[in-house]
Amino acid sequence: MPVPIQLMPWSLASVVSANLSDVPIQARLLFIGVLFLGTLAVSRFSIRLGIPGVLGVLLLGLLVNVNYLDITHVEAENLQIFALALLLFYAGLKTDLKAIRGFLEYGLLLALGGVMITSLALGGLIWWLSSATGGAIALGFGNGIPLGAAFLVAACLGSTDAGATLSVLAQVRPGVPLRLQHLLEFESAVNDPAALLVYGLLIELFTSAASPGASAGSGAADPYMAMALLEGLKGFVQQIGSGLIVGVLFGYVAKFVIDYLVHERAQLLVVAMSIAFIDYGVTDLLGGSGFVAVYVTGVFMTNMNYRLADVNHETIQEVLLPFNTMTEITVFLIFGLLVSPADLLGAVPMGIAAAGALMLVARPLGVLLFQPFSPFSRRESTLIAWCGLRGAVPLALSYHVVSAIPQLRGLDPALAEPLAHNAQGIVFVVVVLNLLLQGFTLPRVCRGLGLSAGAAGP
Repeated sequence: MPVPIQLMPWSLASVVSANLSDVPIQARLLFIGVLFLGTLAVSRFSIRLGIPGVLGVLLLGLLVNVNYLDITHVEAENLQIFALALLLFYAGLKTDLKAIRGFLEYGLLLALGGVMITSLALGGLIWWLSSATGGAIALGFGNGIPLGAAFLVAACLGSTDAGATLSVLAQVRPGVPLRLQHLLEFESAVNDPAALLVYGLLIELFTSAASPGASAGSGAADPYMAMALLEGLKGFVQQIGSGLIVGVLFGYVAKFVIDYLVHERAQLLVVAMSIAFIDYGVTDLLGGSGFVAVYVTGVFMTNMNYRLADVNHETIQEVLLPFNTMTEITVFLIFGLLVSPADLLGAVPMGIAAAGALMLVARPLGVLLFQPFSPFSRRESTLIAWCGLRGAVPLALSYHVVSAIPQLRGLDPALAEPLAHNAQGIVFVVVVLNLLLQGFTLPRVCRGLGLSAGAAGP
């Protein structure tokens, strides 16, 4: 059965009503309107403080924290999947291959390989830090956080947020070389689907069914485990392959529709959103990855030439930008509204440790290991390593982690539910600290490295 999201009893909305059905529709509309206007005010104030606006939106939701949203965890997870599909579609549209000529190969290597290395390094560190030898930071879970759970939490945090990074860099844009800005935007767009692929692969590896009769956590060799892992990898490859094929197909479908059905620029929003929804739905029905499909379709759409002179990748991005911004704000706001601050207390120690491991070890490792292949100087690579702001994708994936952790092989059922909610809390704490600390210090790091708009590579 769906597990209702636990919300704090002393929230602002509790003085109004305990049930959504008791609130008139007019009052709900008034509340929603005031709340979203509040996000604009908070975003503007946050940017003036030098931190990403989305962090202010997240904290606003946490402050309001309404408790009459009659939403189960499954419904919240479905909402976040819907938002992820839209965000990935727009990420594909922002992947302009022409803007990164000369370092496309390095950009792909950084986005794909960097996500893998960052996720694996962070997962290992979370597991070690929660163990007795690492300091047992995550208390209350026996011998610490299981390895599978640690890697799933780390995979949630694999991707960077383009909007948060670029909004902070806007404060020091004259001090950032243009090609470095293009690389950061390209990496943030490509590593969203890359993080989802890594997350999906780890799900297949750690949640494949064990053989009948195998004792949980016994450590005994399971003769069926290799077969289960092979089946999981086979399903993962099929999902990716189907997503790529359908995504390419719908890229051409989108070009045909835009060329022959669109007569004015205002219609682009309807066409693009319709293509994204149909694309995801068809791919999912065929057993493929809808996230991969919508991203690939977006990439094809932004790198094609269209019949109308005023239709190009810039106009498509422009008409979809407000919708993408609304989606991203909604992800942060809904998460803040639904998460219980009381449930976060147990995740704070591990969250702080994981945030430090991500910012000081895992992310720099995922960047600096590829320095021999980089056309950028070490100073520029240092800035790239510090530009790994996390955002909407980790928060959206954290809902899936709550459902995935109880399915881990060998996990004590008594620990499944508290560990799942603790994992979501860890993701939340890491995102908040990452946006706050790196967002606040990024302009100072940029100035300290002495970069300029005309800076060249090595």
